[in-house]
Amino acid sequence: MPLAKAMQLIKGGSSKWCNQNLKTEFAWQEGYSAVSVSPSHKEAVIRYIANQEKHHAKQTFEDELLELLKKTGTVFDKSDVFG
Repeated sequence: MPLAKAMQLIKGGSSKWCNQNLKTEFAWQEGYSAVSVSPSHKEAVIRYIANQEKHHAKQTFEDELLELLKKTGTVFDKSDVFG
């Protein structure tokens, strides 16, 4: 399944569920980013997710994403990343 289709299904389904079950107006931000992770780094990813709120108190998501893109040598235009 193409990543774009998977994201469409995940965002659409979860938004619908939240709006029906949580009685709140939920909406995803526009766009998404995706990275792959080696199975050998699984535990580190689990720790990162568990501590994400604390982590982002020190570094914004935007700064972290730009740092990741630079570390991997990804060529990008900042306006394409954040609109």
